[in-house]
Amino acid sequence: MSAKDKALFTLNSASSAPYYRQIYERIRHAITNGTLKPGDRIPSERALTKELGLARGTVKSAYSLLAAEGYTQSLGQGGTVVASNLNIKKSPPGKTNRANKDHPNSFRPDSILPFQMGLPALDAFPRKIWARLTAKCARSMQLSDMAHPSIYGLPALRNEISAYLQVSRGIHCSPSQVFLTTGYRNSVELIAHAFLKPQDQVLIEDPGYPPTKELLNKLGMNVVPVAVDQEGINVEVGISAVPHARAIVVTPGHQSPLGVSLSLARRLNLIDWASRNKTWIIEDDYDSEYRYISRPLPALKNLDHSERVIYSGTFSKVLFPGLRLAYVVIPEPEVENFEKVMQTFAGGCPQLTQEIVAAFMKEGHFARHIQRMRKLYADRRALTIDGLNKSLSEWMSIDSQPGGMHLILRLNHQEPGTELVKLMREKGLFAEALSDWTVDGGQLSTILINFTNIHSQNQAAEYGKTILDLLKLY
Repeated sequence: MSAKDKALFTLNSASSAPYYRQIYERIRHAITNGTLKPGDRIPSERALTKELGLARGTVKSAYSLLAAEGYTQSLGQGGTVVASNLNIKKSPPGKTNRANKDHPNSFRPDSILPFQMGLPALDAFPRKIWARLTAKCARSMQLSDMAHPSIYGLPALRNEISAYLQVSRGIHCSPSQVFLTTGYRNSVELIAHAFLKPQDQVLIEDPGYPPTKELLNKLGMNVVPVAVDQEGINVEVGISAVPHARAIVVTPGHQSPLGVSLSLARRLNLIDWASRNKTWIIEDDYDSEYRYISRPLPALKNLDHSERVIYSGTFSKVLFPGLRLAYVVIPEPEVENFEKVMQTFAGGCPQLTQEIVAAFMKEGHFARHIQRMRKLYADRRALTIDGLNKSLSEWMSIDSQPGGMHLILRLNHQEPGTELVKLMREKGLFAEALSDWTVDGGQLSTILINFTNIHSQNQAAEYGKTILDLLKLY
């Protein structure tokens, strides 16, 4: 096989795309961009199978797909060539194929890459227990379970969440206050429909989770960014700038993405202002279970004596994102109003999924899993920091954070974080630029990486060497 062919068929073992799909995409891309021209031969199935060390069926699947779409044709003993009747027009300069366009700001991508943000330790999830519960729930399914599920959420799961929040987060709520959603964005959308109207002023953290701003803007809200410092969102500045804001979205337990906690003084000030001004506080408590220097802090909702805090939680960080399951806790006086909104806008969560989660919680697996992950993440965070420091200590510093699932890496030489992120993506490593989490999008020399799926110090050090090689390209 020629050097050109070897470069063409270099596969990415870290990609979530199966190998047959990678082979198909590489050949198709080479044909559409003119690297392979009509009549050019491509390696035989046998040769490519031997070269890549794959099963014959894997290569055959890719070649069959190319032939079915008309990109290639078989000449029998003459081998396989690029179809001679193709008339592919290249995109004009400055334009790219949308299907192949890189989306660096995707929150979150459907891949599993080293350092990928938003992913828990998938390798440590108790899949055998989950499979047993899944089979049990499926076997016990009745006709009534096959009808439309409750749009508010499975009663058994609402009960389990209510009990869990009282013990772990200090939130006293009844099951009727708990509503299941299909994720954080769905939660915010439902909250906005229930409590806000277009043109309302809503305070958000800056930097903060980008989809929050994007979603509120799409719903017609006037989003006002408020700076975050070492004590969390600067409540006093926000109140001074917009004293009659209709709502504020905060991550008080573990600020997203800086990792600081909202100080008690600011919590009390925020609660007092919201009570006096009839402002809604949307508390996003996305991964506050994972605190490593002390016990997890109580939720802001714990201080809510005036029923102004709407609590948002998710199973994506504590179980796995593929569930698409989250929940909100609505103040008691607003339950009926929220039920009406759910009747109109809720898409509903699959009942079987909710039954499995409810059983997982009821049998005690949920609490034990969080305890195990808290210890595992503390270990993996430490080894990731040590491994990266071996390679990068002269090039960047790592913020000290009390908890969370990601690290903040600050470059020492003012290189734009966005450029490093782009180069890392090309090498199969994931990162996000802090710039993309700010409202003004200014160039910051800071990147964010996840550590939950890093298994050893040596692995982190090797990835650090790759990052170091990229930094030397600047």
